Amino acid sequence: MTGNKAVAYVGKGSVEVQDIDYPTFKLTDGPGVNQANVGRECHHGVILKNVATNICGSDQHMVRGRTTAPEGLILGHEITGEVVEVGRDVEFIKQGDLVSVPFNIACGRCRNCKEGKTGICLNVNPDRPGSAYGYVDMGGWVGGQAEYVMVPYADWNLLKFPDKEQAMEKILDLAMLSDIFPTGFHGCVSAGVTVGSTVYVAGAGPVGLAAAASAQLLGAAVVIVGDLNGDRLAQARSFGCETVDVSQGDPKDQLEQILGVPEVDCGVDAVGFEARGHGREAGTEKPATVLNSLMDVTRAGGALGIPGLYVTGDPGAADEAARVGSLSIRIGLGWAKSHEFTTGQCPVMRYHRRLMMAILNDRVQIAKAVNATPIPLSEAPRGYHEFDVGAARKYVLDPHNMLHTSS
Repeated sequence: MTGNKAVAYVGKGSVEVQDIDYPTFKLTDGPGVNQANVGRECHHGVILKNVATNICGSDQHMVRGRTTAPEGLILGHEITGEVVEVGRDVEFIKQGDLVSVPFNIACGRCRNCKEGKTGICLNVNPDRPGSAYGYVDMGGWVGGQAEYVMVPYADWNLLKFPDKEQAMEKILDLAMLSDIFPTGFHGCVSAGVTVGSTVYVAGAGPVGLAAAASAQLLGAAVVIVGDLNGDRLAQARSFGCETVDVSQGDPKDQLEQILGVPEVDCGVDAVGFEARGHGREAGTEKPATVLNSLMDVTRAGGALGIPGLYVTGDPGAADEAARVGSLSIRIGLGWAKSHEFTTGQCPVMRYHRRLMMAILNDRVQIAKAVNATPIPLSEAPRGYHEFDVGAARKYVLDPHNMLHTSS
């Protein structure tokens, strides 16, 4: 038995590193844990020594007080680790394996899992379909921004890296497989990105940058990224993207300057419910702005991939409708243009093995694209703060000093 440290949400705008219990194969009560899950036996799970565990923009929504997350919730759903203990019922995963953990918790047994819809597993969250580690209303599974974490249904969920030494050489790239790389890729696939496509990605945070890199991997002819943050736009340009600064006005005019026409084949929303307006309204929160502008600039018959997060409970919203996730969406415009929309959690397992192979065979440099930056677990509060104020980085927590750290 050993100790365990983890990152906890302790109030609006604040996280801290706390001592918590070392994980076991039985769920116990705690902040955010669904009472129906208390006492649940997980002998199908493993305990991981976390090698890399990332800070996600979705975590920031909770830390900003924009969800109903309870204080004390242990955060973190982007986990890469080494198996140190194997549950009684695990057959194929072994101690010492280095693995990627999909942020979706999935049983592998329900109808949705068997149909490949692992983001909406029916058996892991008593409240509703779908679950994730360390996330509000997702069943209360303990988060992975920690030294150690328990992962259930290990044979089903875990992606084992085939060569441990090779994996450690590319660990920052492989650490993106738990969420943002598959999520960005899913946004592009669901938007119909293919060889020769023109693509507009709204948002130059880590998921937007991952979507842009994914569009390039899929063969897009032109990838354009829009944002308000100059540093993040510069990061997008660093690997060959065109950019538009939406603080300068509607992206449509800037798209026309780049493409010669004011529309794209495919649109990806990598912003979500905390979107701001464009032009003179860039300093004001306008949660429907991105979706409405994507419908405006995506060609008739095109599609929108929407990996950006939208919630059913937002206590910090500007009006009563938005507090329950009701936004002023121009659905008539989308209907008139015969758009297809894909929303919801990315089903990570649909993509992660193929993306792993692309990384291992040098087909993509996703860590470089998102500017992956390792920091010690103890510096998580700094990482959260810098990310929140717009740093053009993807912070990767290094609980056991196994990564090259940088400030």
